[in-house]
Amino acid sequence: MTPLDPETESPHPASAAEQNAGRAYTFRATGRGGPRSGSLLLALALFLLTLLTCLAAGAQFAASYARNETASFDEFVRALKLLVRHPSGLGGGLPFALTLMGILLAHELGHWFACRKHGIRASYPFFIPAPTLIGTLGAFILIRSPIRSRRALFDVGASGPIVGFSLALPALAYGILHGKVVPRLDAGSEFVFGIPLALRVMAALLRPGVAVTHLLLHPVGRAAWVGLFATALNLLPSGQLDGGHILRTLNDRWHARITQFLPLCLIPLGYFLWPGWYIWAGLLFGLSFFRSAPMLDATPLDPRRRVLALLSFFIFLACFMPEPV
Repeated sequence: MTPLDPETESPHPASAAEQNAGRAYTFRATGRGGPRSGSLLLALALFLLTLLTCLAAGAQFAASYARNETASFDEFVRALKLLVRHPSGLGGGLPFALTLMGILLAHELGHWFACRKHGIRASYPFFIPAPTLIGTLGAFILIRSPIRSRRALFDVGASGPIVGFSLALPALAYGILHGKVVPRLDAGSEFVFGIPLALRVMAALLRPGVAVTHLLLHPVGRAAWVGLFATALNLLPSGQLDGGHILRTLNDRWHARITQFLPLCLIPLGYFLWPGWYIWAGLLFGLSFFRSAPMLDATPLDPRRRVLALLSFFIFLACFMPEPV
């Protein structure tokens, strides 16, 4: 995800021409260049904290994998208490933690290097530690100067998901090949992970004859699953999300309309399938109030970028799960 930095980009009234184009605000950058002096230390501290929470989550996935069972949040809480007394058990979480953080870091570095390519100021990647079943709420960078070129905005938006997905696929393949065939995972279980299209296709290719509902992924594969889910969320075509950036480079009007209506579409999904969509509906609704700077260079995307836009759409389809858990 690549949101604007509210501290370094301040809104001021747009010109009449910009208002007629549907932009209520534009943004100007301050004179600061590059990452701030303390941002590297903050990024490193958050990275280490997230590594710790992901190690705890990975240790639980490793223990569940050894018992031929799916993980659950209740067991994760109990495992945390046990790890406090026996921290050496964190070592079992290394495969999951390193894989997941590698995928997330690759995603954010894709954004970061795209920013560097186009001379756009951006922060270092910031990880978000969380004592949850997966150990993190993801990562992000802050864009600290306006993106005034349609092609630059596309490169920044599309680079992260494409790079992250490219790293998640081999990890998913490893998780499938080293997965265990167990009784149906959703039989008598209160916590079952969703099955994205990418997992269904790769399982059919790599483990033919094995039903994906009977396949217990290796922790490396479970980390890849989290990476796929994060990629799908980032590719939602709304606001400041990566998918929103990509859509805006293709059609400003579609971007504005979908940004307004997508939160409403997620509410039924929250009611019927996964309550987490309520949170995302609220988040996207809040992000819809942030307006992007007008692009001074509106040169249409070249054929190569249009192909990458189509690839991003297929990546979204391969990763999206209406009912993740």
